[in-house]
Amino acid sequence: MAVLQQILFVITLAIAGYFIRKRVLRIRGNIQLGKKNEVKGDSGARLQNMLLIAFGQKKMFKKLIPATFHFFIYVGFLVINLEVLEFVIDGLAGTHRIFAPYLGGFYNVLMNVFEFLAIAVLLACIIFLIRRNVIKVARFQSVEMKGWPKLDGNLILVIESILMIAILTMNASDQILQTRDDHYVATGSLFFSSFLIPLFSNQETSTLIFIERFAWWFHIVGILGFTVYVTYSKHLHIFMAFPNTYFAKLEVKGHINNMPIVTNEVRSMLGLTTDAPATPAEPGRFGAKDINDLSRTNLMAAYSCTECGRCTAECPANLTGKKLSPRKIMMDTRDRMEEVGKSLQLGGQGLNDGKTLLNDYITKEEINACTSCNACVEACPVMINPLEIILELRRYVAMEESGSPAQWNSMFQNIETSFAPWKFSPSDRFNWSKE
Repeated sequence: MAVLQQILFVITLAIAGYFIRKRVLRIRGNIQLGKKNEVKGDSGARLQNMLLIAFGQKKMFKKLIPATFHFFIYVGFLVINLEVLEFVIDGLAGTHRIFAPYLGGFYNVLMNVFEFLAIAVLLACIIFLIRRNVIKVARFQSVEMKGWPKLDGNLILVIESILMIAILTMNASDQILQTRDDHYVATGSLFFSSFLIPLFSNQETSTLIFIERFAWWFHIVGILGFTVYVTYSKHLHIFMAFPNTYFAKLEVKGHINNMPIVTNEVRSMLGLTTDAPATPAEPGRFGAKDINDLSRTNLMAAYSCTECGRCTAECPANLTGKKLSPRKIMMDTRDRMEEVGKSLQLGGQGLNDGKTLLNDYITKEEINACTSCNACVEACPVMINPLEIILELRRYVAMEESGSPAQWNSMFQNIETSFAPWKFSPSDRFNWSKE
């Protein structure tokens, strides 16, 4: 029986590994659809951002109550998954609690810490479900959060809750079996799961073994299934937040990237040295129409989006009833990547499918509503920059289509001819002072 379980475990692990690898390669391929961009700045500062913001959850604590419960889930995810290492070794070797004899009394301390975190995660998940579905926090009720995004948010909380219950059930039945079967290594008393012992104490030993094994398998298969599921979910931010914070812009808020092709052209006109290659390549597109016009860091940021809505909640355009939602910009970018990636995987046309990010996913009305105030950038807990994508889309509309609003085009013309937004010559602009 033990050998059969080992074989089943190896097969389960191999299947999960196959699907995880497949999705990771697909996500990597989708991100590489974007333009390769040079990452500038001190690597030490980037590492500090990653440690403080992704690992340390620094920006989350601008909202103390949800941040505290999110912290429980986050720490629980990191620490409880250390137990998964023991699960994997036990599953491969056919052992049971292999670390217990080596750690002695410290093993009991660790297991009690794990159980405390399991209870904390369970409590946090219940509170977050109430916030989403009973209290109905406004930022979770936007148009883009209907359908799959809403189900995804609820589903992950339910899955995490069930996995925590499985751990406690396994430990409760295990503690009873320790007094009946030598195979079950003594762990000492486990505080939280001991409250469940009365539910199982009158069960036959064979029934308890089934319950313990079922809970063990349910938890490990659940963890593996969860890992695969995360690659299709907004919860991919669990992993993507780390590279995203590392590669995020280090410049001060409000800094807008210049367009290299325009910069080089202006410098050339002024007789200055340029960064252009000696043999100029064919001119590229001004701005962005589709995902291949965006940088790889922009596309990576789309996979890092937590869909928490803090950006949209702070957006002045959205607050005044405009259609712009920075969260939707990131979600649409990710959806477009997934569509193109799936098409390429199935041998389809990919980017030549007749659709584009601009117009088919994100409308001109949305991007024109942006005030470029950087409120969304400041609010994001993982340093995503929706403004960069919005500006690139607006640049395409203005410079390739001449499709900006009439008032904008008048301003552009005035700047070009009079070096100011107003229709006055430079020499006349101070005439008001003569009165």
